[in-house]
Formats: sequence, structure tokens, C-alpha cells
Amino acid sequence: SLLKRLEITHSKKVVLGLSGGLDSTLALIATVEAFKLDNRDLKDIEVITLPAFGTSSLTLNNALKLAKEFGTSIKEINIKDSLIQHFKDINHDINNHNVTYENAQARERTQILLDYSNDINGIMIGTGDLSELCLGFTTYAGDHISSYGLNASLPKTLIQAVVEDYAN
Repeated sequence: SLLKRLEITHSKKVVLGLSGGLDSTLALIATVEAFKLDNRDLKDIEVITLPAFGTSSLTLNNALKLAKEFGTSIKEINIKDSLIQHFKDINHDINNHNVTYENAQARERTQILLDYSNDINGIMIGTGDLSELCLGFTTYAGDHISSYGLNASLPKTLIQAVVEDYAN
């Protein structure tokens, strides 16, 4: 269905925000396998890491390693400065790590990924999963908005099992 979506939208490229976590890893795996099925260039999978305040070197390095291993394009866009400006604009204390602090990061990532995908005439692959949606752990106008919600119907337990199986 991803290949059909690319055909219908006349898109050659996809954009995927890769954190190094399970959801974005499965989205990357599925996208890579779809591209291989259609003999598409894996460099047309534009992987973007978007580190901010809570990004550890472990997850960032995992994301960079995954993209490199799969042979995709990789770009890092640090969003700290844009978030600091946003917090200033709304008079939010950067030391207050409440829901505003967390959601602003998800929304900034989504905005960049969508705008970047528009700019290259691609589609943004969503990574949000069914468990997050059912439990209410989504960010409005954030992590469940995309051009193609690849994981939207998958519970987290299934995502974990598929990623583990693929790794073996």
C-alpha cells in the first residue's frame, strides 16, 4: 500500500523521522522493504534525526547507524534552538518540563518533517502506533500526523515482535 500511495501522489521520495526507537525502526524497515520490492533507490528514503533536549547519544547513534546500515539518505536537524525561541515566544519557562515542553518537541519535529517532505515532493512516513492512540499518548498536531501512517494499525507489542524477528 505504501508503493500505491507513492504512485498516486507521484512521489519518488519519502521522509521519515528516525529516533532509534521501536516505532520509527519498524517504519524504516517496512519502507526499505517496500522500496526493495519495487527496485527503488534506497537513497530516496530521506531519514531525518531531530535531536532536542531529551535525545540521548545512544538513541541518536542508533538512528544514525540504522540509516547507514540500510543505505538510506540521512540528515540531522537539531531543533533545540527553534524550541528555545518557541518557548520564549509563548513565555514558557524552559525548566518547566510539563506537557507543553514535551508536546512542543513532537510538534516541531512533525512540522519539519512535513515541510521537508513537501519541499522534495515526497511523503512523510508516520511512526505513531495503535497502542499510543488507544492509550491517549499522542500529541495533538504532533506524532500521529503524517502523509502515510505506516504503524497506525499496529499495537506496540506487535511492533516489538516484528523488529526483534527482523533483527534475527
